[in-house]
Amino acid sequence: MLTLTKKYSLTEYFDREILSETRNEYIDGEINPMTGGTPTHNTLVVNLLSLLHFALPSPYRVFVTDQRLWIPDRKIATYPDVMVIAEPLEYQEGRKDTLVNPILIAEILSPSTASYDRIGKFASYRNIPSFKEYLLISQDRQYVEHFYKEGDRWIFTAYENDAAISLASFEVAIATSVLYKRINLELETLE
Repeated sequence: MLTLTKKYSLTEYFDREILSETRNEYIDGEINPMTGGTPTHNTLVVNLLSLLHFALPSPYRVFVTDQRLWIPDRKIATYPDVMVIAEPLEYQEGRKDTLVNPILIAEILSPSTASYDRIGKFASYRNIPSFKEYLLISQDRQYVEHFYKEGDRWIFTAYENDAAISLASFEVAIATSVLYKRINLELETLE
């Protein structure tokens, strides 16, 4: 049996999103609900937000899960876990609640989204001219995948256990021990 999926215009998406009690991602006409996070996920977001917020000088600002990002080339509206954007903020045309110019994006990996975050989202994010750095942060062990743009190439580094992540876009190093502070991986690991 053939199932047809309704395609929504971007205007319809924004009208629905404003009234929605949950966050939804827009991907080229389709609206997909975004799942809630775990305590580990939320602690990692708070820890990364805190580290970046206090380490980055002006004109950089840090945004978290409720800040929408528009990727015009892919027709995607999404909510990254953490974004760093340099001022002046650039907005989607006609909107004051949707940004378009992140430099760094971080996603906290979960079993249901890890593949999409690594492949689909990363491919979409790379269409953003200002985007230069990507962090994928594991919830089940101290492990961070770090991608940064050097010229036209993306460079990959993996950080395990106690390490210092040197961000390429800013003079900031993030200790994984601080990133994973207050998380008991033995008790909080996802199944």
